[in-house]
Amino acid sequence: MAKPKILVTRRWPAVVEKRLSKSYNATLNPTDVAMASNAIATAFAKYDAICPTISDKLPAELFPQSRSRVRILGNYGVGFSHIDLDAAKAAGIVVTNTPGVLSECTADLVITLMLMVARRTSEGERQVRAGRWTGWRPTHMMGAKVSGATFGVLGFGRIGRSAAKRAHHGFGMKVIYYDAFPIAPDLAAESAAQSRDSIEAVLHEADAVSLHMPGGAENFHLINAERLALMKPTGILVNTARGEIIDGQALADALRSRTIAGAGLDVYEDEPTIPAALLQTNAVLLPHLGSATRATREAMGMMVADNLDAFFAGENLPNRVA
Repeated sequence: MAKPKILVTRRWPAVVEKRLSKSYNATLNPTDVAMASNAIATAFAKYDAICPTISDKLPAELFPQSRSRVRILGNYGVGFSHIDLDAAKAAGIVVTNTPGVLSECTADLVITLMLMVARRTSEGERQVRAGRWTGWRPTHMMGAKVSGATFGVLGFGRIGRSAAKRAHHGFGMKVIYYDAFPIAPDLAAESAAQSRDSIEAVLHEADAVSLHMPGGAENFHLINAERLALMKPTGILVNTARGEIIDGQALADALRSRTIAGAGLDVYEDEPTIPAALLQTNAVLLPHLGSATRATREAMGMMVADNLDAFFAGENLPNRVA
């Protein structure tokens, strides 16, 4: 029997590509250039599976109007707001993702961003590299102390809880959170986390707020000018979730006016484009590095492969989302 034909839209870790090439008739992307939308649309008639990433936008108009040859989208990543799930279902296409394996490394980056903003490390390094540092002095580049401060989490899922544990056990921070769904007491107890009844309550009370909601229309610009105004003037906002959760212009305005003290961002609404207004602010800006460790990126690819293997073997899928 011929091997299923699959398309991998970006370059993946070599060990993963080796596994996929052995098990499937795999078309890889050695140049690692993002595929054009029309190329992905054409692929629905040529392949049995497509393995997209967050950099591939799959809106409804990209899907075939009738049943396609593609039967599964093996998404490389936990988030899937870039895929129109209703359109996938209508075309008879299963969608899977890669949850869990990236939680720890992304949580590490949450704390990294918080510390970078609070202690002004990016600003300091730029000063040193530019040869503008004139030596130690008592009032030079004073930042904020995070130890013992209040850490707010909006969205208390795997990554949010992992970040909360680091904040509480590593820095003695008081953890507060809001989640739209009830959280089991034992999970909250891992970081002595206290629930709040609204997003606004967390924003008002926390010294640093970390966002962990899914993207998509439901949470589009959830953090807007009105909600930013609720934060402390000394407050820090961290986003490693999805860029569209924050109104970028509103954030830039809040940073310029000192409505809040700083922001640490790893994701953006129109990646890789970053609003010019944000580039001129006291924000720490990273290039979507949340899961960017070798171990995690390999584990993500292996999870996609596991989902493909199960699907083509007619078995239950480990990580089906649609």
